[in-house]
Amino acid sequence: MNPGAGLLVVGGVLSAIASLLHLGCIAFGAAWFRFFGAPEPLIRAYEGGDLRLVWITVVITIGLAIWAAYAFSAAGLIGKLPLLRTGLVTIATIYLLRGLLLFPALIKAPYPGSTFDIWSSAIVLVYGLTYAVGTWQAWGRLSAPAT
Repeated sequence: MNPGAGLLVVGGVLSAIASLLHLGCIAFGAAWFRFFGAPEPLIRAYEGGDLRLVWITVVITIGLAIWAAYAFSAAGLIGKLPLLRTGLVTIATIYLLRGLLLFPALIKAPYPGSTFDIWSSAIVLVYGLTYAVGTWQAWGRLSAPAT
């Protein structure tokens, strides 16, 4: 297996799972949105017929699916996507920045960290590390022309 490919497959699977969970929120409604930490004002608006939360979730779902595709592309499971290195670095950075919210959530001052904040930040930090380390390991191979 190519360097970094294993971690990138794991990262892609994690992003795909996250994408599917977001689809679950759309399919199963308010209870799922609440469980997965959507803001309560948006959930109440959704329960009143406002579709903003659904559209936000659709955008997130598509984004996560694209991120999975970039990881799978870098792992060699699908064809090479455009701007592969740039995409992977951007994805890793977004995941890592979101994951870093773990530390203020653990300290709780001044940030009032909830259990959801702690768990979701820890999970996303793992996602970011998976993308970052996998990308770093595969870096030289990612610049090679597609075969």
